[in-house]
Amino acid sequence: MRVAVAAALLAAGAARADDADEAALRLADAAPEVTHAAAGGRLFVEGAAGRGGGDGFRRLSLDLRYEHALAPGLRAFVANRLDVRSPTPDGADAAINTLKEAYLGWQMSADALLDLGRINLKNGVAAGYNPTDWFRAGAVRSVVSIDPASLRENRQGSVMLRGQRLWPGGSLTALYAPRLARSPDDDGLSLDFGATNGRERGLVAVGETFGGLALQFLVYREAERSTQYGLNLTALANDATVAHIEWSGGRERPSPLMAAAAGSGSADAWRNRLAAGFTWTSPQRLSLTAEYHYNGAGLDTTAWNALRRTPPQRLAHLRAEALATQEAPTRHTLFLHANWQDAFVPRLNLALMHHRDLTDDSRRIWLEARYHAGDIEYAIQWQRGDGSPTSRFGAFGGSPGWQAVLRHYFQ
Repeated sequence: MRVAVAAALLAAGAARADDADEAALRLADAAPEVTHAAAGGRLFVEGAAGRGGGDGFRRLSLDLRYEHALAPGLRAFVANRLDVRSPTPDGADAAINTLKEAYLGWQMSADALLDLGRINLKNGVAAGYNPTDWFRAGAVRSVVSIDPASLRENRQGSVMLRGQRLWPGGSLTALYAPRLARSPDDDGLSLDFGATNGRERGLVAVGETFGGLALQFLVYREAERSTQYGLNLTALANDATVAHIEWSGGRERPSPLMAAAAGSGSADAWRNRLAAGFTWTSPQRLSLTAEYHYNGAGLDTTAWNALRRTPPQRLAHLRAEALATQEAPTRHTLFLHANWQDAFVPRLNLALMHHRDLTDDSRRIWLEARYHAGDIEYAIQWQRGDGSPTSRFGAFGGSPGWQAVLRHYFQ
């Protein structure tokens, strides 16, 4: 198990880094992401080997994205990833397939779009934590990086019908995701509809831009649960800085594990979640992001410290739940991210990510150097967690890990 967890936490970072200025512009666009690009595809094979937790691991991955025009205004889109690992955790399959997207897109008119199929919906404007990304829970089958951008990209989409209406400076999106299965499927090659379509869900979002300000309001409803509300706000502070706020709130019941840890039972209460910060981009293509994260459903200091004194199994189960839902088990976190493209020499990208839990003062740092040479990328990554063994990030504090990655693109 230790090898599997270390491999999951160390694996390769996100795909080729985008230009930092373009990233800032995308951040300022609060409209839900709709992918209707030109026909074409991309395929890469990636191999990785490294050491974490004192043990070695290896991974081989195949990642495909393809889009094809079936008729005027009608397109088919597929995105799939296969990861093969060695060694594997007890009882798990060595090969894990993730069908990220498979849907038909119909552009009914210049301002109206309709999509049907499995879609990876990625709401939110923050970088390290997305309170309005309600479709993330249970969607990650194979963790190939702790980079939040990679977690959003390399996950299963949900089967849904999605419509969008566009107008100058704004958009309206509505979607419905039906229930298709009762529970997740652990088989490595399963489509795993139970993880993404275990309940009926619906969402409506409206976005509007006002000069350098972009606003998006969201309403989300899941069967047998209370309505959740969301807000995404971005503002151009100056030519180099984008400030952003992402919030969600609504009444909800804690999971049985969280309720037991907090000693609150299954009380239904209003809970807020927040990610607020800014991204600054230099003329030298250095991008710096700083954020504060708040999870109102997480444990406060008293409950977290009490949990750390209980048998280790309870803490391990809560950590596993937090990984599956992509929610912090505690309430307050600081997040820093730096990305420098063409650092020192052309095609060399450097990245740094740092988390600090303000509840138990544990920390995690992740570093990557990635070099692009035509269709080949070389990367080396290193990470370390610091804190007590029972803290959020200190479980692997004494065992820093590293990994080497080689990726080859076929175009």
